Amino acid sequence: MMVVAGCAAADEQKSGQAGQPSPSASVDAARLRAALLPVPKGMTIAYGPETGAFGALKSTQQGLAAVRQAKLERPECAGAAQLDAARPEVAKAPAAVIAFAAQRGSITQAVVSLPGTAFPDPLPAQCAAYQADVRGTQVTYKTRDLRMPPRGDRSRAYLTTAAGGKQNAQIGSVMIRRGNLIMSMLVVGQRVKPRGLFELGRLADQNLARVTR
Repeated sequence: MMVVAGCAAADEQKSGQAGQPSPSASVDAARLRAALLPVPKGMTIAYGPETGAFGALKSTQQGLAAVRQAKLERPECAGAAQLDAARPEVAKAPAAVIAFAAQRGSITQAVVSLPGTAFPDPLPAQCAAYQADVRGTQVTYKTRDLRMPPRGDRSRAYLTTAAGGKQNAQIGSVMIRRGNLIMSMLVVGQRVKPRGLFELGRLADQNLARVTR
């Protein structure tokens, strides 16, 4: 299930960082913020940038809450092919997140500092198509793997169609690992074009390369 959080109301357009960070934490936060995309043409900042432990970020908490509220035909698909904030090492990892919005849709991006070679597993075959009850509405999710040009050390992209209720939507997702940073991006709209998603992935990887030199 693709959970999209972070596109908050205009009165939440501000940065957040809990507590008094140490100097090293401040440097790490600045590096993570520098890896985020600038505001895309025709869009505005809807949320963030927020920095802190990935599991404690407001957008992460909203995403987890959305998963809990949905009744999935296949519960194992809730966070498939995405960063698992329920894992302690992921939840505690330093992260930065930002969301952009426009009438045509939204983009939510997170960059997480995670040492090692960890990377989300590919989408399981049983999660390519399933149903969920989302606040009383039956929604069918269908996901296909996209052949995005390789980015960073590892990368992956998917396109999900969510059909149900009065409105249908497409969700494009991109994951890139470069060095000790993992970038996760969700693009939501009535129609998400793979070419545009790949271009966002290219720009995101450029930023990752710049801050990991």
